[in-house]
Amino acid sequence: MKKLFLTLAIAFIGFTATYAQTAAHKEKTTPAQKAEKSTAKLQKELSLTADQKQKVYAIELDKFQKAESLHKSGHAAKQAQKDQQKAIKKETEAKLDKVLNAEQKKKLDAVHAEKKAKKEQRKAKKAY
Repeated sequence: MKKLFLTLAIAFIGFTATYAQTAAHKEKTTPAQKAEKSTAKLQKELSLTADQKQKVYAIELDKFQKAESLHKSGHAAKQAQKDQQKAIKKETEAKLDKVLNAEQKKKLDAVHAEKKAKKEQRKAKKAY
């Protein structure tokens, strides 16, 4: 009985310490950091030129700043927030369409389609 209690106590302490470490290391990223990460990902996937990279960074930064301001407002109704987020997404897509060439647009559409398919798969798994 003592061994069982001791084993459970050690396991509990270990799990608690592990959770505390992971929770403590989560730092909030700024819109600029998010935009840089997003731009780097698009740079890798779409082979952007230096000029395109700068323009995409500006577009992404604007998107993340607007999203953060929506998140901070918090008082708006959820449906209004969703509508605003959709509008921001459409605006961002329109700006990106002006910057990217036809081949890059096709690659980006393929990436979006893949993400949508993965999202649908996750929803299907949760349904069961």
